[in-house]
Amino acid sequence: MSPREADNAPLPPRSGAQAPQDGALPALARRCLDDMKAEDVVEIDLVGKTSIADTMFIASGRSDRHVNAIADRIIQTLKDEGHGAARVEGMPACDWVLIDAGDVIVHVFQPQVRSFYNLEKMWGADRPAERVGG
Repeated sequence: MSPREADNAPLPPRSGAQAPQDGALPALARRCLDDMKAEDVVEIDLVGKTSIADTMFIASGRSDRHVNAIADRIIQTLKDEGHGAARVEGMPACDWVLIDAGDVIVHVFQPQVRSFYNLEKMWGADRPAERVGG
C-alpha cells in the first residue's frame, strides 16, 4: 500500500471490533428489543438530520429491572457479534439508559421518564433537516 493509499484507508473500528456491514447494527438492535419485549419501540432515521448517528431507537421497559435487562442484552449482543464495546450512560438508575453504538443509538426508558423528555418529538419526522456545510 502506498503512503497515499494509507492516508485514505478507513480507520479500524473501536475496541478491536469488526467493521459492521450496512444495516447490521440497526437489525441487531431491533432484534434485541424484540427479544426482550421492549414496549413502544420507535425507530428514527437520522440520515440527513444529524451526523451523530444514522438510526435512533427509542423504547420503553416496564420497570428499572426491565430497562436494565433490555440494555444488558443489547450491550452483550454488540460484544458477542463483534461490534465492540458501546458507550453506555444511565445503568445505575435504569430510568433512562443510553447506548451509543456508533451509527446506532438506543434509548431505553421507563414510561414516565420517556414522556417527560419526549425524544420522539425532538427527533421525529416533523423535525426539519439540519443543513450540512452551511
